[in-house]
Amino acid sequence: MKTIGVLGGMSWESTQSYYRLLNEGVKARLGGFHSARVCLVSVDFADIEALQRAGDWDAAGRYLAASARQVEAGGADCLVLATNTMHCVAEAIETAIDIPLLHIADATGAALRDAGVSRVGLLGTRFTMEQPFYRERLEQRHGIEVVVPDSEARQAVHDIIFQELVLGTIDDASRERYLAIIDALASRGAEGVILGCTEIALLVQQAHTALPLFDTTDLHARAALAFALDD
Repeated sequence: MKTIGVLGGMSWESTQSYYRLLNEGVKARLGGFHSARVCLVSVDFADIEALQRAGDWDAAGRYLAASARQVEAGGADCLVLATNTMHCVAEAIETAIDIPLLHIADATGAALRDAGVSRVGLLGTRFTMEQPFYRERLEQRHGIEVVVPDSEARQAVHDIIFQELVLGTIDDASRERYLAIIDALASRGAEGVILGCTEIALLVQQAHTALPLFDTTDLHARAALAFALDD
């Protein structure tokens, strides 16, 4: 079994989901007392959030590249960046390490192709929905058309993430707001919706909607397990 490197803390609420999924996955595959070999570095999200608000992505890239080198030095064989938004600095991280970065959009794109989805809605932070790094990777590498909510809905999705979900708050009214936005994406031809922030699955699950949901946390963890176990 290879060692999975996890760069987390963005937020710790979702990083604990990664840790649980990785260990549950290894136990399901290997049984007995087996658990995942994980090297985890968890950053202070307050540092990252301040750089996001300032739009200083270069500094954020340097910060996470240095943290990724810590993960590699700890013996990791691959790196999982446990956040969707900060994949906007994936290139800076990749150039700083010698182990492969398992990109969250590639894990998601593969699942979408397997499901036969060609047009998908994307929910996430405002940065993920509005910047091109995520949409373009899905469109150019996986041939999947991406649609995002309108401006007002994007702000609502973003605010719920930062004002509630990263703080561990789960609110029924916020879930209903998300479900209305998902319905609007379906009306625009979305055949499924990407939960493109690692906290969203804490609020919205497949039982809440008939439209197929693609939980990036789960899909990313599955890709890491496939790497670690040579599946």
